[in-house]
Amino acid sequence: MKYTFLTLLLIPFLFMKKAEEQSWVRINLLGYQTKGLKTAVWASKEEERIAEFRIVDVITGRVVYTGKAGAPMGAYGPFRQTCRLDFSDLGIEGRFVIQAGGAVSPEFTVASGVYKGAADFCLRYMRQQRSGFNPFLKDSCHTHDGYTLYGAEAGLKDSTHLDVSGGWHDASDYLQYATTSANATYHLLMAGRDFPEVFGDEHQANGLKGKNNRADVLDEALWGLKWLSKMHPKPNWLFNQLGDDRDHRGMRIPKEDSFYGKGFERPVYFANGKPQQRGKFMNITTGAASIAAKYSSAFSLGHEMFRRDELDFSHLMKIKSLSALQYAERRPGFHQTASVAAPYIYTETNWVDDMELAYARRSVSVTSYSKDYEGLKKKALEMADREPHTPWMGKDTADHYQWYPFVNVGHYELAKTLKGKEKEKILRYMREGIEKVWAKARSNAFYRGVPFIWCSNNLTVAFATQCYWYRELSGDNRYEAMEQSCFDWLFGCNPWGTSMVYGLPAWGDTPVDPHSAFTHIGHYPIYGGLVDGPVYTSIFSNLIGISLNDADEYAAFQSSLAVYHDDYGDYSTNEPTMDGTASLIYLLAAKEAARIPAKK
Repeated sequence: MKYTFLTLLLIPFLFMKKAEEQSWVRINLLGYQTKGLKTAVWASKEEERIAEFRIVDVITGRVVYTGKAGAPMGAYGPFRQTCRLDFSDLGIEGRFVIQAGGAVSPEFTVASGVYKGAADFCLRYMRQQRSGFNPFLKDSCHTHDGYTLYGAEAGLKDSTHLDVSGGWHDASDYLQYATTSANATYHLLMAGRDFPEVFGDEHQANGLKGKNNRADVLDEALWGLKWLSKMHPKPNWLFNQLGDDRDHRGMRIPKEDSFYGKGFERPVYFANGKPQQRGKFMNITTGAASIAAKYSSAFSLGHEMFRRDELDFSHLMKIKSLSALQYAERRPGFHQTASVAAPYIYTETNWVDDMELAYARRSVSVTSYSKDYEGLKKKALEMADREPHTPWMGKDTADHYQWYPFVNVGHYELAKTLKGKEKEKILRYMREGIEKVWAKARSNAFYRGVPFIWCSNNLTVAFATQCYWYRELSGDNRYEAMEQSCFDWLFGCNPWGTSMVYGLPAWGDTPVDPHSAFTHIGHYPIYGGLVDGPVYTSIFSNLIGISLNDADEYAAFQSSLAVYHDDYGDYSTNEPTMDGTASLIYLLAAKEAARIPAKK
């Protein structure tokens, strides 16, 4: 813990705490907005209870707020007793600590602009993940990609060369998946569309420093779109994946890989809508709509966002949006990724949510009240009825990326275009999904209803975003406390007391030893990267090839429920991901925009 100044009253108390610490106050280390909801969680390893808490200004040493502690909420994770500390009506700005029973929180800020710059900060990680030319390294990698597989139905012989260099590396490995890239691209485009006032212009389109009269978030989205365009080069050609898990032969700084058996080329997998096998593992692909519809949606929004300053490219996006949608319609079903050496793949098993978004986006591009508009709207509504809420909601577990994206973006985009009973139906679907999570969350002090499956932080971001969308579209604030608690969880209001974003905030406890070659080999920071997050202890115990390299600084907070390790050896909880970070950029932009008055 770091403290700049505390009263003489608190100093001896803090020395006593170092020896006897059995209770803690977990906060959002990034801080709280002056007019927003503000909640901390008090947690103890003993059966004690507290009645009140105090907030102390660390500059003046004065108590500025006294509040009643929430009702005891019992055991959670490593703790035997917990409760919520609500100080939403603290209306002054400053730097504070919370004193509750025998615990003192880390310092935190309350200010209207407390989240200013956070979304742009996380774009640093996206630029660092670029394949092709990498602006962080100021060097290029994977420039020979790639050679085709499974494209026989389109007249493509295996090992045909296709230029698909570019895009983003998926995580700390250098695989590239169209499904995560399309979702990331869409979130970046949405962020630029929904919150244009938030983002700056400090980088060129190639990611290097310099202004180009375009928001950096749109430069990053454009990078994603151009790679997706390469992966859908013709109306009947669409690819799902670049590289495979042979990539995992060793951690390295990105370069030209030579272990795929064809020089420096990597395999690029055609989305043929059928099960695919390399080595001894077979996926259960049933179609290609899940991936092709994601392409279509990203292209459609790209057409909208770049039609002023990239006219030719915008027109190309419009054409490819339609061809990708037609590709999806011809191949209903889901497309999973392929693996060679290990059983771990992205096991997506839903697809109608992707079609709903694609139809909703397509309807925006046609004239309202036209026959095409009504037909597209009808199709989108039919898809919405087939999956009212994302199936993980209310469940305790799921396979890896089984239902992806982790929330139905189509509901949000469709509801914005609807009125009356049709809009109310979509809002009801969104509310029902939220209610399923709330039914689990309301019983614990962290309001945690998201399962601890692999990439639990990505689910947390996505779910908080759905709560935000629902609140904005409906005016219904009843889930705002859970929405804020999900956001707070990501930045330290969790059992481990750590932010899950590398380097954010700079003054807080954040990951320092992630499962990343950039940090472990190159000793480069990965600023802005969102790590996977805690997993069920049962999952961690059964994963292949995991061992911690150092003593566990969070050992006191591990439990039979879930674990999180800031350790390079733990690829399950501490590996940053590109798509989770892109989704977080949208959520951070929404939080920052909340402080900015609407233009009249």
